[in-house]
Amino acid sequence: MRVGIFSGSFNPIHMGHLMLASYFVEYGVFDEVWLSVSPHNPLRRRVSADDDHHRCAMVELATQRIAGVKVCDIEFSLPQPSYTINTLDALCRQYPQHNFTLIIGADNWLIFDRWYEPQRIINDYGVCIYPRRGYDIDVASLPVGARYVEAPMVELSSTWVREGVAQGRNLTAFLPAGVYEYINDNNLYKEKQ
Repeated sequence: MRVGIFSGSFNPIHMGHLMLASYFVEYGVFDEVWLSVSPHNPLRRRVSADDDHHRCAMVELATQRIAGVKVCDIEFSLPQPSYTINTLDALCRQYPQHNFTLIIGADNWLIFDRWYEPQRIINDYGVCIYPRRGYDIDVASLPVGARYVEAPMVELSSTWVREGVAQGRNLTAFLPAGVYEYINDNNLYKEKQ
């Protein structure tokens, strides 16, 4: 099975994440896309460990009704911070029957050389790059093992969602079924902005 690994903090997961993951499945780029919830991206500020279970629970809620899109929490059992190559290696050991490929946005591709063992990620797993507004990729210069997919661009961010929730806005339309209710029930993002 061809599995795309779409890693992120998903703090919180929103419709843009699901639309992109579903696109990759529905248009045959991958058989499945696994949303890998990351406890600590070494290139970003650490999300509170107290919020880890909430982020996983929200991704679990969000993926329940989306065919071919699943939650993956393997990074919580790996050493921190979360290096993508370690995640991919662990997945490959645990699921040797699958072929894993990393999914990243064009913004991350432009700083990919700052990642830990980027060449091995490309060589051993491959990278699938999706467009992000303001981040142009020279497709002709992509190395073997990296490909660009013209997926739709969705201008929605978790930061925008958190800020809207902190302001008391009803963002039900921007969040997967059950996630807005989960945020309210657990009083998330209210005092964090």
